Amino acid sequence: MTAQPLIEHFFRHQYARLVALLTRRVGVHEIVAVEDAAQFALMRALEIWTNNGVPENPSAWVYQVARNKLLDELRQRSGRERLLNEHAPELVPTPDLALDRSLGGELSDELLRMLFVCSDDSIPRESQLVLALKTLCGFDVREIAIRLFTSEANVYKRLGRARKRLQLGGTDITDLSPIHYPLRLPAVCQMLYLLFTEGYLSSQGEISTRLELCEEAIRLTTLLAEHPAGQDSSVAALLALMHLQMARMRGRTDGSGGLLLLEEQDRKQWDFHQIQLGLAWLEKSAVGELFSRYHAEASIAAEHCLAPRFVDTRWDRIVDSYALLEKTNDSPIHRLNRAVATAELEGPEAGLAVLAESEPPSWLMGSYLWSAVKADLLLRSGKLEEAKRYRECALSDVPSQAIRDLLRRRLDPSRS
Repeated sequence: MTAQPLIEHFFRHQYARLVALLTRRVGVHEIVAVEDAAQFALMRALEIWTNNGVPENPSAWVYQVARNKLLDELRQRSGRERLLNEHAPELVPTPDLALDRSLGGELSDELLRMLFVCSDDSIPRESQLVLALKTLCGFDVREIAIRLFTSEANVYKRLGRARKRLQLGGTDITDLSPIHYPLRLPAVCQMLYLLFTEGYLSSQGEISTRLELCEEAIRLTTLLAEHPAGQDSSVAALLALMHLQMARMRGRTDGSGGLLLLEEQDRKQWDFHQIQLGLAWLEKSAVGELFSRYHAEASIAAEHCLAPRFVDTRWDRIVDSYALLEKTNDSPIHRLNRAVATAELEGPEAGLAVLAESEPPSWLMGSYLWSAVKADLLLRSGKLEEAKRYRECALSDVPSQAIRDLLRRRLDPSRS
């Protein structure tokens, strides 16, 4: 692998693990210095490896550079001699701490524990999500803003607040106890859900899907489900949802990587093994009385996977699941999806009636999702002029070219 692709690979896959390892060594209150050191190491790698070639053990090389940069920062900072003396021995690479080529081993659990650290209950939930998505999931500010339906300025503010809280005395990885896990589990599940969602439908302009994010989300959620902290039916339901969605990945794109509508997909390309895994986890989630949003969404995904053809989809069950989802997690996004399913079951006018049940919030009305659904239902209802206005809004606000191309086909007046 040449230098440029390898550095990109490190940014996507190993940056978070490097941050997690160094944070454990010096404490979560040094999170900003750790991030700076990790970024410095990767930038140096891009510069040096391009000219001199990739070293034999690139993971160890990056760790060494990041470690040295972090030590230099601690040395230069006034009043930090005690911290340096206390932690310098831990930062020296030893056989049990040395990184292998994939930064694997103990770091698999380190990264998961870091998600629990980011879920410190003294930090507002929105700021927890921003911190984890930026620091541990590799999202940029624009991607976070799109996923959380907020502005980039708000993302920066929330990130700053979260980092400040950790610097002032957040929970360190080594301080996590069984008391913390159940309280922070819902936030960690939401982080993993958003990580998978970005992989399943990327907001990046040039990419339609990001398989590596989906795989990482499944890996971390599987670790969580196997850990005593994750013995919760919502975790099993989340993992079921991921596998059921992952099963359709190969059929969601055409030969050039463009997205396909659900009715256009070749279901023979869907992964039967993934479907079976998803159904097995869905069965495991049916324990106890807890019913989470992940249960409802996994049930919807299962209906799609089990339908042999698009016309065989049991839309009545999907509508019922969305109704349950709204009761469990009252979000206008769920109502928007229920409108789409209702339109498939009863016709576009019925879908529009669902949207008319309540006034959507301003953040949703400013989203391409709202405009796209409105345009589709109006178009199918024969209200072409009104549909045209919403279609133009949707196409202008869409976050990526792949989604824009998909919407152009979906909202083509000739389809009505």
